[in-house]
Amino acid sequence: MGRPPRHGGEFVFGQPDTWGTPDTETVTPTRLYGTARARSWDRLHPKLTHRSSWAAADGTLPVVEGTVIRLDIDHLPSGATPKPVWLWWSGVAATTADADRLWQAYLRRFDIEHTFRLFKQTLGWTCPKIRTPEAADRWTWLILAAYTQLRLARSVAADRRRPWERPVSSDRLTPARVRRDFRHIRPKLVCPARAPKPTRPGPGRPPGRKNTRPTPRHDVHTPSRTGTTASRKAKSATPRPRRTG
Repeated sequence: MGRPPRHGGEFVFGQPDTWGTPDTETVTPTRLYGTARARSWDRLHPKLTHRSSWAAADGTLPVVEGTVIRLDIDHLPSGATPKPVWLWWSGVAATTADADRLWQAYLRRFDIEHTFRLFKQTLGWTCPKIRTPEAADRWTWLILAAYTQLRLARSVAADRRRPWERPVSSDRLTPARVRRDFRHIRPKLVCPARAPKPTRPGPGRPPGRKNTRPTPRHDVHTPSRTGTTASRKAKSATPRPRRTG
């Protein structure tokens, strides 16, 4: 009798005979993809190696368990042949509701990416040079408040589209197109705050006085295994001959 094996049987995506019985299975009708069938297998883990993020780890690597989900659909809106989608979730003991929520969130990933693009390029999320995490949190909440106002003003905004853009109804305007007409909406809204008082900028730091609060600098850390040096392969002085045949 020895110790139990660290890793179980191999789970190969392209070999259905290695999958076993799924822990959950759901069938959901969709508008764009037909019937969506989701199956999940609980407490599977990848076999980690000392590479990438684990290159600097010493000793035996941990076992990171999770849930593997396979999504099959009937058809694609473009008419192409649909292929199965494999997803990995770092949680365990997934229920049928969890599996459905995970693959539906994956299908909405492009909406999330475009939202972050709006925050950065249109609303200026990354424009200010912020020094502290607390200031970054406050600025992020201000960006979210501005985004919420654009969403709420969509029903009263006019579509000021570019010449190459298609006209859409008011309930389908994007936040960027609502922002073009927001300057015409703001004067008609009731403002709960008082009118700002005129003021002048502060005097700032006197000339000749050094800054007593310098910006903190953080070194860029690259994980590497301690006690080892990466060996570089020397370049050959004679290059390979070009193939002519």
